[in-house]
Amino acid sequence: MNAGKSGVLSVVATPIGNLGDLSPRAVEVLRTATVIAAEDTRHSRSLLQHFGITTPLAALHEHNERAAVASLIAKLQSGADIALISDAGTPLISDPGFRLVRAAREAGIAVSPVPGACAAIAALSVAGLPSDRFVFEGFLPAKAAARRVRLRELANEPRTLVIYESSHRIVECCADLRDTFGAQREARLLRELTKVHETCLGAALGEIAERVAIDPEQRLGECVLVVAGHGEEADAKLAEGRRVYALLREELAPAQAAKLAAAISGAPRKTLYGGRGTRDE
Repeated sequence: MNAGKSGVLSVVATPIGNLGDLSPRAVEVLRTATVIAAEDTRHSRSLLQHFGITTPLAALHEHNERAAVASLIAKLQSGADIALISDAGTPLISDPGFRLVRAAREAGIAVSPVPGACAAIAALSVAGLPSDRFVFEGFLPAKAAARRVRLRELANEPRTLVIYESSHRIVECCADLRDTFGAQREARLLRELTKVHETCLGAALGEIAERVAIDPEQRLGECVLVVAGHGEEADAKLAEGRRVYALLREELAPAQAAKLAAAISGAPRKTLYGGRGTRDE
């Protein structure tokens, strides 16, 4: 307790699977906080017990957040340090906590991040799709009609998309993505990240949709979809085609080099040939 001044609200990331991902700093912040605001106190208690943390817990979830904020802000103003955690990963990223953080900022209370695991960033880092610019979409609408409307709005988004989906809706979601974005759109389905059965599936939406429809194991656990933005696949093919063309051109005539490079990369032959500043034959 900080007598005479406000406490600190620490936003603490917790593991998304592997308990070894909880940082030493996070353990210390959780251990020394006055109270831990947790999305599900029963779920979080097992995590805290694993690390020998006995700090009292208070529930803060989507159903009580609006009502609980005033009490937590009062505690902070009286000098209490509060640590905010969700069930897994970084709070506020498709998890509760926004109202508390906003209210703390408005009250002039210090808010400090304790970084760590985040499923969206973990998936993006290993998907092998462009990651310099991306859009985090979170969970799509649960109802099919609303989900398809939202996907049509996203179909021409040029940046890589990161989408969360529950295991019981993953089949329908993948089918809607395939039907809206096209079966050939490059994508990855990442499940159970950092856990024993961690998997990365797919090269295209058509393949992913087919696999999750026929293989029950691909419908288990926490799911993250990473989908190439509109035009990214064509850009990647063109870049690869030009690279292959440049190598072949050292040994072959332009027309033959372009033909082989197009066959290898999938890029248009005329684009490769013309892109080198050589007249087509």
